[in-house]
Amino acid sequence: MNAMLDVTRNRAIWQVSGGPASRAYADLFLLHGVALIGPGDAGPWTPERPDDVFDGGFVRRFASEVSPGDVLLLRTGISTVAALGIVVGEYAYFDAFDDVNGWDLQHGRRVRWTRLPQPHAFAGSPFGASPARCSRIASPEVLDFAQRFLRSPPTHWQTASLPELPAEACELEAPPVALGDVVARVADLVPLYETGPTFGETPTEDELVSHLVVPFLVALGWPPERIAIKWRFVDVALFRRLPRIPANIAFVIEAKRLGAGVEGALAQAVGYAEGLNAATCDVVVTDGVRYRLYGGANAFEPIAYANLSRLKQPAVELFARLGSA
Repeated sequence: MNAMLDVTRNRAIWQVSGGPASRAYADLFLLHGVALIGPGDAGPWTPERPDDVFDGGFVRRFASEVSPGDVLLLRTGISTVAALGIVVGEYAYFDAFDDVNGWDLQHGRRVRWTRLPQPHAFAGSPFGASPARCSRIASPEVLDFAQRFLRSPPTHWQTASLPELPAEACELEAPPVALGDVVARVADLVPLYETGPTFGETPTEDELVSHLVVPFLVALGWPPERIAIKWRFVDVALFRRLPRIPANIAFVIEAKRLGAGVEGALAQAVGYAEGLNAATCDVVVTDGVRYRLYGGANAFEPIAYANLSRLKQPAVELFARLGSA
């Protein structure tokens, strides 16, 4: 048996979350050879920093108890695993991952991942009824599964080169002048929305469209007569020209509640576009703060992104593409 596999078999085995279905980021882990957890905005973990700075002990365990050679299972549901990996190197703080589908996930480990031939769903809840973002595995069933997979060929992935990390996107020194008031409104409202009982019930999608999305579109140059709200069940439809008919749709915009995860709204937005026979128009998913644009002429691949509460240079591409012609 390969000596490396003997060593790995005696290492700890952990599970790490790849995010909920509405805000999944498992593919990013595999693309860049990382495992990430948050919250990261408080800065790098060091032994002298208390757990409450990081909302509990998860970051401390991830940074100090996971060791090189340990095994990670990439969890994509309550009891489903999509990939298995081997930890490479020590804990690191990666600034490039400060906005992963709206989350700050800068606490990282490099990992050699391999995707399972198909996601594996375990019976019951071996990771717990409400699994932690990262935890050591005690379930005999899961441990046996991981050990058998590690010993099964092909095993070349266990010594493969790590993929490159993404370059950190530069922050925008200032938003475009036309968007200054909208960005300021986001800065004022979002912390208030997130105060829970102090604010009250979470704003609805319609409220976010009214207070955030429409002002953003107007600032980008869209005249009110070409911004349709709740038009044929579409949250927001933007028209290249009048009349407001399906043939003139430029963008279908699907809104979600703040924090609900805009990426999970893509299928719904595409369904609306296809139902209107406007399947080649672009679609945008948003929570009023984050905007992700998908190209209708390119099988709805993501082509631009902006987070108005964390503006980076790539946001300029979204502003340009979403601006009124």
